[in-house]
Amino acid sequence: MRRNKTISIKEALEDLIREYNLEPKLKEASTIKIWDGITGKAIAQRTKRIYIKDGVLHIYLTSSVVKNELMMLRESLRSQINSKAGEEVVRDIIIH
Repeated sequence: MRRNKTISIKEALEDLIREYNLEPKLKEASTIKIWDGITGKAIAQRTKRIYIKDGVLHIYLTSSVVKNELMMLRESLRSQINSKAGEEVVRDIIIH
């Protein structure tokens, strides 16, 4: 797509994201990135793996104590994550 006018890098990136429909995946990646800020350093250190698939946040932990705590706080965590993301990115949380 050739244009006669000059556009900024921001506009070019927005066009690229829109063209390839990357916005949902970028939202998911930014949601995973804020996990440390929401849960704190102690829980983040005990998080082995975290990913989002079909609106479900999967969290793998190394501590059974932390797992039990997060099981009780699942709904609160979900609302905090969606609040920071600005939209509903996470529908459910599964803790492994």
